Amino acid sequence: MFSLRHATGTQKLVMTALMMCLTLVSTVLFRIPVPMTQGYVHLGDAMIFIGIAVLGRHYGTVAAALGSAMADVLGGFAFWAPWTLIIKLAMAYLTGTLLSKHGNGKMQEILAMAAGGSVMCLGYLIAERVMYGTWAAAILGLPWNIGQATVGIVVSMIVTSHLTSIESND
Repeated sequence: MFSLRHATGTQKLVMTALMMCLTLVSTVLFRIPVPMTQGYVHLGDAMIFIGIAVLGRHYGTVAAALGSAMADVLGGFAFWAPWTLIIKLAMAYLTGTLLSKHGNGKMQEILAMAAGGSVMCLGYLIAERVMYGTWAAAILGLPWNIGQATVGIVVSMIVTSHLTSIESND
């Protein structure tokens, strides 16, 4: 897979900006409204996991946090942007840290992404409790966040396996 190990500063900047944009677009364009809440599910988490796999922990975390927060602002949910910035930063950083330490197999990758997805679910549970003032409203969104993280894991596993096979053919 593409590695930033030997990339120039410009290449790192461009790849980070590209993943930030892909996260933003995947969040804004591929969203499904969640019944009984003001939220939506999207494919942005898949791009976050792909970004971590391609860019590594540090650059992937920047792309995830900024791309997701910008999606909130541009998608009409600016009041969520500060929460999203922190939650997606924590999600991506944990995933990247676990992948860098234990990511030598498919099961380790899945577990690292599941841990990151769990942080996202917990983060939004707390954020929704604060924003809506009740646990009932926050709990309504939890299954949707779990589903979003799960779809993100599946999509990212499919995409990264294809990226790996493309690179091995070069």
